[in-house]
Amino acid sequence: MLLTWMILPSVASGNICDRWKIEPDGCITWVIQKNDSHSDHIEMSGRYISAVLRYGVNSDGQFNLNRTFVFPMLRTVPNNTHASFMTHIAWNPLNVVMIDGAIMSDERVVSISLKGAMYVTSVFKTNRDSVLVHRTLFPSTDKAAFIEVYDISNPTGQDMTINIPSLKSEFESDTKKGVNGNVYVVDSRIDKAGNFSLKSKSSFRFSVINSAYIKGTPPIQTNSVEEEMAQRQKLVDFWMGHLVFESPDSVINRMFAFSKIRACESIYHTKGGPMHGPGGEAFYAAIWANDQAEYINPYFPFTGYKYGNESALNSFMHFARFMNNQWKPIPSSIIAEGTDIWDGAGDRGDAAMIAYGASRYALARGNEAEAKQLLPLIEWCLEYCHHKLNDEGVVASNSDELEGRFPSGKANLNTSSLYYDALISTSFLIKALGGEKQKADMYYSEALTMRKNIDKYFGCNMEGFDTYAYYKGNDKLRAWICTPLVMGITERTKGTIEALFSPRLWTENGLLSEEGSKTFWDRSTLYALRGVFFAGYTEKALTYLKYYSRKRLLGEHVPYAIEAWPEGNQRHLSAESGLYGRIITEGIFGIRPVGFKSFQLTPRLPKEWNQMALRHICAFESNFDIEVVRKDRNKLDVIIKDGNKQIMRKSVNEGSPLLIKL
Repeated sequence: MLLTWMILPSVASGNICDRWKIEPDGCITWVIQKNDSHSDHIEMSGRYISAVLRYGVNSDGQFNLNRTFVFPMLRTVPNNTHASFMTHIAWNPLNVVMIDGAIMSDERVVSISLKGAMYVTSVFKTNRDSVLVHRTLFPSTDKAAFIEVYDISNPTGQDMTINIPSLKSEFESDTKKGVNGNVYVVDSRIDKAGNFSLKSKSSFRFSVINSAYIKGTPPIQTNSVEEEMAQRQKLVDFWMGHLVFESPDSVINRMFAFSKIRACESIYHTKGGPMHGPGGEAFYAAIWANDQAEYINPYFPFTGYKYGNESALNSFMHFARFMNNQWKPIPSSIIAEGTDIWDGAGDRGDAAMIAYGASRYALARGNEAEAKQLLPLIEWCLEYCHHKLNDEGVVASNSDELEGRFPSGKANLNTSSLYYDALISTSFLIKALGGEKQKADMYYSEALTMRKNIDKYFGCNMEGFDTYAYYKGNDKLRAWICTPLVMGITERTKGTIEALFSPRLWTENGLLSEEGSKTFWDRSTLYALRGVFFAGYTEKALTYLKYYSRKRLLGEHVPYAIEAWPEGNQRHLSAESGLYGRIITEGIFGIRPVGFKSFQLTPRLPKEWNQMALRHICAFESNFDIEVVRKDRNKLDVIIKDGNKQIMRKSVNEGSPLLIKL
């Protein structure tokens, strides 16, 4: 869906009309009114499949659905980044269902709901009366299958007869397109056929199973539909029930809960181990130094999702395969289930991304054995960055994570800021492991020097703002000037925040990548919101977070953070949802891991809130709650709980950091 682009002088001028509403059962719902036509797309994933549903309601009230199924472990040739087998299916099984001898007609969609699955309720006319049809659409959690459940309800006082023909569709892929000459079979079938009685005030259920497999191997066998639904629901409930954010703002609460679904579901069971993938009909069975190492991996320990932690460690170990004594760069991406690489953009600052993500992950994970595994990779990446320091003491790289879409010079602000933070985290990590104090102090000292060099090299007045040039010679404001804020670099906080939220960068869709362009990437907006909270500009950050959250959760394209526009048409890439979660954990709560069982906490309680809480935090191999309550105008009560047991309560001045030891 392409959204109109415009510059907003302020958030207040960006009015949002909610299409969706928040429901008490955890869903969001669009209640369809007469002549309320609209279309959208959403991605949802399991371990062996991802599905992009392009759905909507036509002007005549009918539901329309086009499905793209991606099977990441069915590889095609050439076996590159995008070589996942895909198929498109648009058929509507209800078109062949007959009630009392006639096809159902005149569909009117009543509502569409989302919560880790899609739920559609419609009314159809029959020969004598009307029936209700409830669709439930979701991916299997552990099979290469997508399941569609159709419940037909008879609200009348008369019995009806349902006829469902025996339907099965199979087609085979081109023999030249499968890796190793494999042919892939796409199988769609209705699980029930025949004549059935639909009693008054009762319902009848049938399902469609869509799957794909290698020809010559057994077809995909699913569990009962009820079991498959229960497995998906159990997993969604787990994600939503751990790392729970409670605040007076129901929209931010729900957006945070939904973000965990998209962040956690997109992990694929490849022959190279569990690999978190961005998705978007393009990026599967592969890992990147930014999306995985930098964005999502440091977040997984907080969620309590074991498979997420496994995928994080696995991704770092894949990158570790490419350490070398010649100081050649680690590839930007490891693709095709771990069997190949992509390094088409050269050195993007990937070593800084990996060192930053791995050191934060190791501390938050709180597992000494994993930390010892990761330390050699982290130190190699730091040493690589040290080798890349230019004459002015900042890290040189060929490009940045935008891979040449916009200029980044010979050294960019992002890479050096990530390197700075990685040095600090590694200093903490070595101390946590009982390593050499001298080495830990050396890394910390290098970080302080890097901080000074960042300010000298990048700091400047841009368009009247005391902020940063993204690279030497840069003469346009860039969204990624927000990165130092996230890392606690405060020298140019005021001017940077003013620049970010000025009409030169801020639009109705968040930050422009570069002033004067029409391109926006959510990742920089999500970084900026985290950084503005972390820097203590709480009220300003909340204003923009509320706007962003409402637009993404309840507006025209829902319910997750997106990748970009115009590129990718606002795909629901997965790691961006992890970045949304980190606005809460690292921005609003100011959690900075400093040991395996310790962290710095700097809560930012907005003035319009009297309390907030983060519950079932699973980082540091624990399960604990943080409650923050306003005591008076400038004082906050911070309570740490383990279950019902209070393990700490302390009154602090607002904005003052606390060292928490679990």
